Amino acid sequence: MNEVGEFLTSRRARLSPAEAGLKLYGGRRRVSGLRREEVAVLASMSVDYYTQLERGNVRGVSDDVVEAVARALRLDDVERGHLFALVRAAKQRPVQRRAAADRVRPGVQRVLDTMTESAAFVRNRRLDMLAANRLGYALYSDAFDSARRPANLGRFVFLDSRSRDFYRNWDQVADAGVGSLRAETGRNPDDRALTDLIDELSLGSEDFRDRWAAHDVVEYRSGTQPFRHPLVGDLLLSYEAFDVAADPGQTIIVYSAEAGSASQAGLDRLAACTASQDVR
Repeated sequence: MNEVGEFLTSRRARLSPAEAGLKLYGGRRRVSGLRREEVAVLASMSVDYYTQLERGNVRGVSDDVVEAVARALRLDDVERGHLFALVRAAKQRPVQRRAAADRVRPGVQRVLDTMTESAAFVRNRRLDMLAANRLGYALYSDAFDSARRPANLGRFVFLDSRSRDFYRNWDQVADAGVGSLRAETGRNPDDRALTDLIDELSLGSEDFRDRWAAHDVVEYRSGTQPFRHPLVGDLLLSYEAFDVAADPGQTIIVYSAEAGSASQAGLDRLAACTASQDVR
């Protein structure tokens, strides 16, 4: 599979000549995006050379060349990083392997457990939910309600119909989830567990397949998320993502509500509802 070529093709297809700063001199265009020769001009290289890049022939390609293509295609920081990762991976000999199971250290779990007014969990880059605090388990009770461990946000979003009620902005969540997985395939293309997950989601969900084909990449670090929880109703929570420096690839996601808000009252009710339950 030519991941470099597919990504480059998808990016030039979405960029119009006007957006790229090119002047048009008449004539009918068969494509709305940029042609290969236009990208080559913008990147100051020959058409043949750029064509070879789209065909996945990147051995010997320098970082300066990749940077020139990234500028020509107006890639943002996440997309630029993804392109560099794809080129690095294409230069290496593929080694298919199954990643070791992720474990959350006791110290990280203790940090989670000290958060009593916020919902928090740890996930890896495959979107496995590795651990949570009490409110985190309660907030994502439907996602954790599975015999498979670890619970996985990708499976929940695309293979569990309850997710469409739980996420009030399901489409945006679905876009972000696929974009995050797509970015991870660039960083770790030989991760067997990741490949198996992508195959499973592709087989089970047309929504996933359509989004995967778009080659969009996303890294979301903060924002707001509207939920509709089966026990306490609508919640509007802010989230922040914190990387666990000692455990590369693990991220703590913390959801909180504005003090005195209806959403904070909802979190308080959720905590009370689950106080006597074993939610793990």
